[in-house]
Amino acid sequence: MVIEYIRYKVEPSQRESLLAAYAQAAAQLDASPYCLAYELTECEEEAGQFMLRIEWTSTQEHLNGFRKSELFPPFFASVKGFFNNIQEMRHYRLTAVQRRK
Repeated sequence: MVIEYIRYKVEPSQRESLLAAYAQAAAQLDASPYCLAYELTECEEEAGQFMLRIEWTSTQEHLNGFRKSELFPPFFASVKGFFNNIQEMRHYRLTAVQRRK
């Protein structure tokens, strides 16, 4: 498993539009066998800062599976209006330093 983090900075006036875009795009994530989980979080200290966390089966299955599937075009169509608001988009793997309850 790998975790993709996508960090957004949007104008506070775009908040509802971003939430609506990802509510719509979630249908494609839900349908993908490569997506294990996802969450969109909003910063409490700074308005307009959001972090999307997606758990993928692997980086390769994300890039060569989901992105090349029929699910990707409608997913991207939902969120492409925020593409220029991305500050970071990277894949991370877990380390041994963790605790889950």
